[in-house]
Amino acid sequence: MAIDHDLEQDEEARGLVNELRILLGSHDVKLPSLGRDYGSPPLITLGNCNLATARALAAALRRV
Repeated sequence: MAIDHDLEQDEEARGLVNELRILLGSHDVKLPSLGRDYGSPPLITLGNCNLATARALAAALRRV
């Protein structure tokens, strides 16, 4: 059913937002607008960040 699929995607999106918040936080990266953007299919908003946050994110990704 389409409604069940939408609910599953919504739950997955919320879970991913929480996981990203935790994983980024473990590298001292905080994206202020990280969140769930409502639409179908759901989108994850990574949002705007300042240069210091962009540098920290790039450094964390280089270590992966």
